[in-house]
Amino acid sequence: MKRIDPVLLAAWLLAALSMFFVHPDASYLSYIDWRSLGILWTLMVVIQGFKENSVFEKIASALVGMVKSVRLLAAALVFLCFFGSMFITNDVALLTFVPLALMLLSGCGREDLMIRVVVLQTIAANMGSMLTPIGNPQNLYLYGLTQMSLPAFMGCLLPYTLFSALFLIAGVMLLKRGGERPVMHDRIPTVRHFGSWRQIAVYLVLFTAALLAVLRILPWEIAAGLTLITVLGMDPKILFRADYILLLTFIGFFLFTGNIGRIPQIHRTLEELVTGREFIAGVAVSQVISNVPATLLLSGFSEDLGELLAGVNAGGLGTLIASMASLISYKSYANACPGQKGRYLLQFTAANLFLLACLLLLHALL
Repeated sequence: MKRIDPVLLAAWLLAALSMFFVHPDASYLSYIDWRSLGILWTLMVVIQGFKENSVFEKIASALVGMVKSVRLLAAALVFLCFFGSMFITNDVALLTFVPLALMLLSGCGREDLMIRVVVLQTIAANMGSMLTPIGNPQNLYLYGLTQMSLPAFMGCLLPYTLFSALFLIAGVMLLKRGGERPVMHDRIPTVRHFGSWRQIAVYLVLFTAALLAVLRILPWEIAAGLTLITVLGMDPKILFRADYILLLTFIGFFLFTGNIGRIPQIHRTLEELVTGREFIAGVAVSQVISNVPATLLLSGFSEDLGELLAGVNAGGLGTLIASMASLISYKSYANACPGQKGRYLLQFTAANLFLLACLLLLHALL
């Protein structure tokens, strides 16, 4: 029997509890940010379409085939996650590129680098994804909520992204025996060709429509409707591969925070706790419930959403659950090397806490 997602369960338990204080009425529908959910669903479907056609694997295969040293191989694997996550989200980047890293490092006999590279990939995906509105779900939601311009949004996060990039470069440069040429001892399977070129072209059009919806140039309803009709006619199974658990989790938290907002005493108390401390609150709450639900929970009580935006993105560092995407790479590594899970967690936590401390200091200086 499949376990119920704990974050989904928590979201709906909180929503149900809040209903005892604010009974269901017509206002419930106004709690839900349908625009964010519609665009998020559209992007999920389109990205699954690209994955079905091996687009990301082919790009990765071409890039890693150019490297001349183990250090350059590691850099390619890490920065595929860093830059890829800006456009395909942090979880998809890790789902795609972490297994590739494990396969390539094993194939060239450099299992000693697996933990370091996968930890750096995880940090790269979480920190790269912070720069764009489509990099992760909390950004998409806050971009719509704040009504920021794209330059203002990216400018708010650019210092943290650039510092994280420097950290990743340093991490790659410190790899042991990184100058060696990678020699593949095992045959590495490659992606020989894309899937359907026609489908790839169609998904590129749909991806463009989704981006235009994010930028408020195209109504989100048109982008979502176009995606639904097109994919339904072209490849219906892709529609079932969107992360509906995440969408339902969003709805649960929308209901909870909407109800809490209608209870004056609780709303006032939470607002006093969060106001003026949005960055720290975002970081702290993310460590316990992860940064997506932390965003949904705190956004209703924050006066400075720009600070909250930076806080929940920086808050993706720290504990293993601070960003749910981090669990993807942990599970991939644990399946490949079950005897090294403790060592992985130790290095993961040390690297994350160090970079988080640096970003907290950077925030204080800014």
